[in-house]
Amino acid sequence: MRRIRTVIMGAAGRDFHNFNTYYRGNPNYEVVAFTATQIPNIEGRCYPPELAGDGYPNGIPILAEEELERLIRENEVDQVVFAYSDVANEAVMDIASKVLAWGADFVLMGNRRIVLKAAVPVVSIGAVRTGAGKSPTTRRVSTILRNMGLRVVAVRHPMPYGDLVKQTVQRYASYEDLELHKTTIEEREEYEPLIDRGIIVYAGVDYEKILRQAEKEADVIIWDGGNNDFPFYQSDMHIVLADPHRPGHELSYYPGETNVRMADIVIVNKVQTADRNNIKTVRDNVKHLNPSAYVIEAASPITLAEPDEVAGKRVLVVEDGPTVTHGGMSFGAGLIAAENAGAVIVDPRPFAVGSIAETFAKYPHLTKVLPAMGYSDEQLASLQETIERADCDVVVTGTPIDIRRLVKVSKPIVRAGYELEEIGRPNLEDILTKWWGKMQAKGR
Repeated sequence: MRRIRTVIMGAAGRDFHNFNTYYRGNPNYEVVAFTATQIPNIEGRCYPPELAGDGYPNGIPILAEEELERLIRENEVDQVVFAYSDVANEAVMDIASKVLAWGADFVLMGNRRIVLKAAVPVVSIGAVRTGAGKSPTTRRVSTILRNMGLRVVAVRHPMPYGDLVKQTVQRYASYEDLELHKTTIEEREEYEPLIDRGIIVYAGVDYEKILRQAEKEADVIIWDGGNNDFPFYQSDMHIVLADPHRPGHELSYYPGETNVRMADIVIVNKVQTADRNNIKTVRDNVKHLNPSAYVIEAASPITLAEPDEVAGKRVLVVEDGPTVTHGGMSFGAGLIAAENAGAVIVDPRPFAVGSIAETFAKYPHLTKVLPAMGYSDEQLASLQETIERADCDVVVTGTPIDIRRLVKVSKPIVRAGYELEEIGRPNLEDILTKWWGKMQAKGR
């Protein structure tokens, strides 16, 4: 019998993980291609033979998702595996309908073979949607656990946008490591704030190898889930962020609903800027999906480094790229901080060039903020030129990194930031302290 011909749809994250844990070395399957979307310029590459293993001497092609129908028909593909996240349920079923019409099975993988077991306890952090507040929650949880005297290592959901072989296992403990691994803006946004707190971060492509290295220097691993994916590692405590600025998405996004159903704790975040009716809607939906989960409300109070430099000025706002692009948000911390300081917001679109102009064309809901896109040197150059061309007095940036390290412009840049603050009791410290006692009693 011939092997089951398979295409894996992804975005350089779960697609590779599913392959590594289930399909690599599996004599029953032949993966003929990956398709790629969401992330600019990741198609047209190859999943290299060094990672693909026996049976793939030339590696596996990574093609644009637009080529899926041709791939299925020309290769007599038997199944298509959907392996990326932050997608409306309706869109998932639209893709499924197309795949079925083209003659293949449509597969969503959640089986135990793709979830890895750690030798130490794992706290995982996920979300309903990108931009709900996972990163400040990771920082908050890591602080609590370190204050308990524990060695904490964060393992970040993959973002391998460069040489995949070199990125098989990446360890970040310093800014020099960021340079060594040629990290993008999107990677730096996740790694820098943890490095600043003395937290070692692992990431890469092969999460079995990453886990075995990370657990050697950790009492607890924090799975820092990206793009609202669910964890690659078996979790002992799953914390999920819900966003009342996007009420109802906990019922209508994949795999956001999966995360809520799996959660031990659901944090309804950003309540300081959300409508109370929307907060109630999210709470009611969470209770319907997962009545046993703790539900915590939290604020993400926003600070502005130099508000006097912003008041009354013409301000260009730069926001975290993934949050305002495929995350669907039209604003972030930067815009809120600038408006609260009395700034006059400058429309960035007339000044956009190159790939930044293409981003605005792809995401027409963006009218007040400039997404900090930096997946490549070309995008970074376009971002820098767009900022330099903008007719403004000052730039306010809501990204978690000091963007001045990467773009050199003549305009002053003022940073906005935010951290997670729970409201009421029990809070994360209460729950995690009790949880750690249970882990010790179990010998974990």
